[in-house]
Amino acid sequence: MNDIPRAVALLRQGELVALPTETVYGLGADALNPAAVAKIFAAKGRPSDHPLIVHLADAEQIVDWARDIPREAIALARAFWPGPLTLILKKEEGVPDIVTGGQDTVGLRVPNHPVALELLRAFGGGVAAPSANRFGRISPTTAEHVRQELGERVPLILEGGACQVGLESTILDLSRDVPVILRPGAIGVDDIARVIGRRPRLRGEEQQPDAAPRVSGALAAHYAPRTPLELIASAELPTRARSGDAILARQPAPAGLPDGVSWTAAPADPAAYGHDLYASLRALDESTCTRILVEAPPATPEWSAVADRLGRAAVGSGEDDET
Repeated sequence: MNDIPRAVALLRQGELVALPTETVYGLGADALNPAAVAKIFAAKGRPSDHPLIVHLADAEQIVDWARDIPREAIALARAFWPGPLTLILKKEEGVPDIVTGGQDTVGLRVPNHPVALELLRAFGGGVAAPSANRFGRISPTTAEHVRQELGERVPLILEGGACQVGLESTILDLSRDVPVILRPGAIGVDDIARVIGRRPRLRGEEQQPDAAPRVSGALAAHYAPRTPLELIASAELPTRARSGDAILARQPAPAGLPDGVSWTAAPADPAAYGHDLYASLRALDESTCTRILVEAPPATPEWSAVADRLGRAAVGSGEDDET
């Protein structure tokens, strides 16, 4: 059954629609309707000063949402849209403050998923859509994850299968003189440099890091299970395991593990690992384990997005939603 007409009608009525993208499932509302966008914050329990990413049907719509658009933004949009890259640009005056967290910048991207694109084309406008989960928790990569997280808070969840990428988009700030990656993702430093002819800096490398716009997923605690999670160096992992632990590791399970330890094999390839990560963490969090131990990823550029998500998950783990 094609639910796109119903989804468009709900968006135009100021209601929420969960939609699949290639990264994670998003919780969408009409980005030009402040009352509708406010429902996103209420459903997620998300602080109101956290900006949202606006999803567009094609790159030509960028001029409706941003001003003073640099040539680098156009080049990157041509190279990577539709795809997992969000561009931070100076916003047009008509963009509601609730979408940008009161800032003078806006995050824009064109998702690479047929259902999302069909919805956006039929709707004809921008859809503000953070991940469709409770704030700070593990992002959803299937429609069932959305149902588990938000249930009846969402009038309609569009089914789109498992997300192809599985990690949130790279966020690149182009609102200042030097491009800065504010959140790593599938589009890496080298990918961006090949298009714009210069290497973007990473968050923390800029001379004035406090001047960086606030963006989604940048809090120290995020993407977190309720079960305590620890990152453990590869060599130490077998010796740290104790009864009740669930272990996620790229290395095979060694002999002689204590009774009551579960060992989940993770892919050795960073893209495949990222694709599986949230589903794996969610499954472990729903198990009867008392602690999740994760083998720390390699400290290489290819693993930067995975390392970022795991580090934030560890910081935020072990807390309930009220905390």
